Amino acid sequence: MKKLCFTLFSFLFLISCEKNSKPNIFWIVVEDQSQYLFPFYSNEDINLPNLEKLSSESLVFQNMYATYPVCAPARSSIITGMYPNSIGTHNMRAFQYDNYFKQGKISERSKKEQVLEIPYYSSNLAESIETFPEILRKNGYYTYNRSKGDYNFKISDSTWTEYGNEVDLKLVDKPLFAVYNYNITHESRMWQRDKEKLVINPNEIDFIPPVFPDDSIVRHSLAVNYSNLFEMDKQVGELIDQLKKNDLYENSYIFFYSDHGGPFPRHKRAIYETGTKVPFFVKLPKGVNEKVDKNQFLSFVDFASTVLSIANIEIPSEYQGKAFLGEFKSKTKREYLFTSSDRFDENPDRIRAVRDNKFKYIRNYFPENSHALDVEYRTQMALMRHLTSLHLQNKLSPKQNLWFRTPKLAEELYDLDNDPFELNNLSNNPDYTDKLNNLSDVLDKWLDEIDDLGRIPEKELIKIITDEN
Repeated sequence: MKKLCFTLFSFLFLISCEKNSKPNIFWIVVEDQSQYLFPFYSNEDINLPNLEKLSSESLVFQNMYATYPVCAPARSSIITGMYPNSIGTHNMRAFQYDNYFKQGKISERSKKEQVLEIPYYSSNLAESIETFPEILRKNGYYTYNRSKGDYNFKISDSTWTEYGNEVDLKLVDKPLFAVYNYNITHESRMWQRDKEKLVINPNEIDFIPPVFPDDSIVRHSLAVNYSNLFEMDKQVGELIDQLKKNDLYENSYIFFYSDHGGPFPRHKRAIYETGTKVPFFVKLPKGVNEKVDKNQFLSFVDFASTVLSIANIEIPSEYQGKAFLGEFKSKTKREYLFTSSDRFDENPDRIRAVRDNKFKYIRNYFPENSHALDVEYRTQMALMRHLTSLHLQNKLSPKQNLWFRTPKLAEELYDLDNDPFELNNLSNNPDYTDKLNNLSDVLDKWLDEIDDLGRIPEKELIKIITDEN
């Protein structure tokens, strides 16, 4: 009997150890925000007490980049560990809702989109590619997403244990991976909350991005976004309180990041730093120490590998990212960082970019298209209409007006150390020819390595990556 009791105790102990060996991982995701807009990146125009407190207990990384400057393609790289243009998820407004992501009747494409004759579609991933939440579930995790599910591909029913609905974390008896997405800072809130009470006086804003003129409309728009950020911070504070109440805070990994750059023109949908460089920090569990280079280049393709590494799960060979934390942390760091953009709603385009520790090279495949694509959705924003009006009246400065330039140059080159907002194009400067050619070659090599599907016209691509023939 004693032997039986001992054996039973040992069994239960082993189960307990197995569960405790797998850490809880929480993601706090804010929508449409560039890195420079946050106080823990030296912005003194806004106080975000809950995030500032959390960041003070965290590893704050300086160089996290979205693979795409818009949500669904960027999100597809996060969950698959693959570049969107290597798996056919690179065009925005492609996704056909299916599985448990059905959101009622799919709206018809706008008249401008209908002209393209491109139906809604979902990319079929290769059978060898598993999303990291699927792998986590196979290894005993409870995976929870609240609540963004558009990835531009058909996602497996085995991806999320629970999606969208509220979950009482106290009742979950497995290690947790949970995503909390906050949309109060989404681009749409720039016009939906334009008349709301501001938490900051527009006239007291110290920093006006040099891509914008310093006038009342710009200042008001910045203040609206800061007010949205402040509201988001309160919501994050409520989540932190909940985690602490449920004894889930101290012993969990907590990630904070934005899905791409800010809600303003020349931010979201822009290949520039304002559209791709995002805030990112990680709070480690109590007692966990990690030696990391907080200045290293990180990409959204790294998230999948890193989460599996944290959970002590082997990383699939198909993944294109590098783990930067955990058991399988990469021993090498990136020398180069790659970003891309393609169709945005009714506006076909194709841009590829690469940067090293100082310079960024941009290749525009359709120079006839302005960077300031006529995205119908964005015209609801007062700031977009204002900038367009100033452009038409020739009242923007020459550098501010570059975003509207038509045609744009086929190539761009920027010294990011001295020109962080990318307003001084060096591509035609003979002093930088060698650097331009070097980065161009690096970009070509990467495009071949990932078999860039952006080379294929979208109508033909659909036949290749879907079940449609």
